Amino acid sequence: MPSQEGFGTDLMAQNVIVPIIDLTAAAEGSTVPQNLQTAIAFGSQTAFAANNSTVVVANTTGFWRIFGTSNIMGNAGGVNYANSFTMTDGLSTKTIWGMKAATPSSAAASFSNNFDFVVFLAASISISAVTNNAYGWITGSARQIADINGNLVNPSGFSPQ
Repeated sequence: MPSQEGFGTDLMAQNVIVPIIDLTAAAEGSTVPQNLQTAIAFGSQTAFAANNSTVVVANTTGFWRIFGTSNIMGNAGGVNYANSFTMTDGLSTKTIWGMKAATPSSAAASFSNNFDFVVFLAASISISAVTNNAYGWITGSARQIADINGNLVNPSGFSPQ
């Protein structure tokens, strides 16, 4: 048979067949590019806004895309204002993203930064948006892009063919 060509004898139990395993996205059946899989969809987004407060953005296990804008309006007096994202396990807190603004005593200023990052939340971990004053705003959206095992979560209403 053609498939036995090169063995010289009939294919037997002692002959070794080495399988070729293709681990590409096409082989697994997923042909959706990563940027489309993480797309914004009305039913998949959770909007959040923090102003002079701490707001829990996500506390469900898995991978989360978090994006939006951080704004600080400084005032005269050189006061330090800060906006940040923190992760906590209930016992300790770590800042994972932040911006600070201090304005000179003679002028007011406004500062703005965009953010777009992915975090992994294990069991009992949460991520929060934090502003320490009435002049700080963090507004954005969060979307789970994969569960705790790395299984992709497609945008709401999308089913790949």
